Amino acid sequence: MAKGILGRKIGMTQLFSDEGELVPVTVVQAEPNVVLQKKTLENDGYKAIQIGFADEKESRTNKAEKGHADKANTAPKRYVREIRNANLDEYEVGQELSVDVFQVGEMVDATGTSKGKGFQGAIKRHNQQRGPKTHGSHFHRSAGAMAMAADPARVFKGKKLPGQMGGKQITNQNLEVVKVDTERNLLLIKGNIPGAKKSFVKITSALKAN
Repeated sequence: MAKGILGRKIGMTQLFSDEGELVPVTVVQAEPNVVLQKKTLENDGYKAIQIGFADEKESRTNKAEKGHADKANTAPKRYVREIRNANLDEYEVGQELSVDVFQVGEMVDATGTSKGKGFQGAIKRHNQQRGPKTHGSHFHRSAGAMAMAADPARVFKGKKLPGQMGGKQITNQNLEVVKVDTERNLLLIKGNIPGAKKSFVKITSALKAN
């Protein structure tokens, strides 16, 4: 059964393993999350728990959000996400979840919003190659041929072109939990996690773990 927690990416550091190997880790601070809602097959058509993290300012909440949070006897949350296919019997509305839902050695998936990089060309955005720089080449960093002229006489959908880069939801899969610090509500996860420092991330059980 799936499980998860919401937190804030603090940054990266490194640890020595018991074998003396230097391991790069991302630090995620996950203060206790609150279960806001249980979604069932009968009511919603699928099974999930809805959890919230980080209290929202009262001036930024509306009546619907406040009423929803009141059912769980908590304050409205800034970051609310669902954990699908969770074992609903293990959770109650209003229950607090801490970092000890995960153990050292478990494999997890980390979902966050990647850093926005603005409008970028095809080379940076899609790892395309540039053309020759010399001998009268008029093709340096452009996107290349668009389409065949006569047929289909249009640019195919999905053509890799310059445009907005980053700022999208990204999931890094099969990352290992290296350390769980319950005193400071920290999860140390091997490798990198998408997003800028202080950005919100969702940590869930690995979907494709061996």
